Amino acid sequence: MKLLTKLLKIGFWTLFITGFFIVAAVTATYFYLEPKLPSTESLKDVQFQVPLRVFSRDKKLIAEFGEKRRIPLGYEELPEQLVQAFLAAEDNRFFEHPGVDYQGIVRAAVQLLLTGEKKQGGSTITMQVARNFFLTREKTYIRKLNEIFLALRIETELSKEKILELYLNKIYMGQRSYGVGAAAQVYYGKSVKELNLAQTAMIAGLPKAPSANNPVTDPARALERRNYVLGQMKRLSYISEAEYHQATLEPVTARIHAANIEVEAPYAAEMVRSDMFERFGENAYTDGYSVYTTIDNRLQAAANSALRNTLQAYDLRHGYRGATQHFDISGVNDDKELDLLLKDHSAVADLPAGIVTAVEERTIEVYLGEGKRAVVDWKGLEWARAYKSESYQGPAPRRASEIVKIGDLVRVREESSEKEPYLRLAQVPAVEGALVSVDPDDGALISLVGGYDFYASKFNRVTQALRQPGSGFKPFIYSAALEAGFTPASLINDAPVVFEDSSLEGAWRPENYSGKFFGPTRLREALTKSRNLVSIRLLRSMGMAHALK
Repeated sequence: MKLLTKLLKIGFWTLFITGFFIVAAVTATYFYLEPKLPSTESLKDVQFQVPLRVFSRDKKLIAEFGEKRRIPLGYEELPEQLVQAFLAAEDNRFFEHPGVDYQGIVRAAVQLLLTGEKKQGGSTITMQVARNFFLTREKTYIRKLNEIFLALRIETELSKEKILELYLNKIYMGQRSYGVGAAAQVYYGKSVKELNLAQTAMIAGLPKAPSANNPVTDPARALERRNYVLGQMKRLSYISEAEYHQATLEPVTARIHAANIEVEAPYAAEMVRSDMFERFGENAYTDGYSVYTTIDNRLQAAANSALRNTLQAYDLRHGYRGATQHFDISGVNDDKELDLLLKDHSAVADLPAGIVTAVEERTIEVYLGEGKRAVVDWKGLEWARAYKSESYQGPAPRRASEIVKIGDLVRVREESSEKEPYLRLAQVPAVEGALVSVDPDDGALISLVGGYDFYASKFNRVTQALRQPGSGFKPFIYSAALEAGFTPASLINDAPVVFEDSSLEGAWRPENYSGKFFGPTRLREALTKSRNLVSIRLLRSMGMAHALK
């Protein structure tokens, strides 16, 4: 009995002294490291890196510029189920511990002693906030102690809800997305409130290993991680057995979604980006600027359609220039092989690329990729007279084989202007164009299209082409004339005029396009018929200085 008492005393004092030295060591370490710890005051007003966003006048998204995709959300905007999923996946005792989960640390320490393996489990959400905002990811004991001390400090200065808000907006979620708002949009094209249970659990499983558990690049591993999160949610009574079972049966539906662009105005967006970069440098892409332009959503869509339709119509009148490339597909029996041939040939505007896989008398079959095939009938083929020159085309084709061959790389276009939409053989126009609309009241740009397809050519023909305006300048001359006192009924003589100047090589004798002269002409008629000589005489009559105003 005495021996047992003695052993108990020895054990007690051993534990006491060991504990004392541990506490003393931790305290000394704290006082040594504390002055070097960064201030957590900045967490009270965090400015996240948010991309530059460009909007139309009616607040529809035109473009987004920036390396990091982030949609900051307040805690009140986070669905309860989303919060529960992250707690289940990362830190189920978050609302119980003071920033450091001592139980988790003890479990990790015991695991290390018993197996020699370092297991995660001691790192809380608050500790991750400390690491993500202030520390590096180096795995050292000093860094871990800094993380613990910072977490304790953060918990004394911020509410649990604020800490969760910071965490869920900061964490990297793969595919250039940061925070749950961006992750929901990138993987599912939805807001966080639109996610179902399976999708929520999938996103909650990403922070541990956003590359390894990525549902796009490794669906099988991501599915395993998602089901683990669902299991944790069921264990913690966040979801029922039935909800768990239903969610685990859901397939992996994640895919990469671009920013939810609502208005197609890339040339206008590039003008904004260039101006913002000139003003703010690289900060333009990270400081969360939102630029609201004068672009009108409805008119911009009409401008896009008008320019493309006009260029297509002009190009078609000049004939078919033939396939852009030809592939030998005689030995191809798998769609995947055709997909490989198409992978470097993306759509140009509304013209997807395809490979001709069958040619009948008056129809062709075109493979458009990813298993999709389409038939182009004679209505979509009969226009394709062979291009010979700008003014000459070959005879009208009589059968499809005169136009294309099996293996030809072609473009197609859906024609939807008629009652019965149909698919037409198409080609990228060889001619370019531009269109700009200006509000007459204040000069604001309400639509702007700088070319057929921005992604094929970023050259903006509205602002960069520097072409002579030609007769397009005449309305400005006539407007100035009306301000100067002329009326639409004013008469100007449509007669020859000669300019002699020492700076010219010879006398300049301008003419009308027709080469004829029409005598006294009213302004309204001269403008509608674009008479050159009337415009020149009118300009001389009112004076260049007034016209330039």
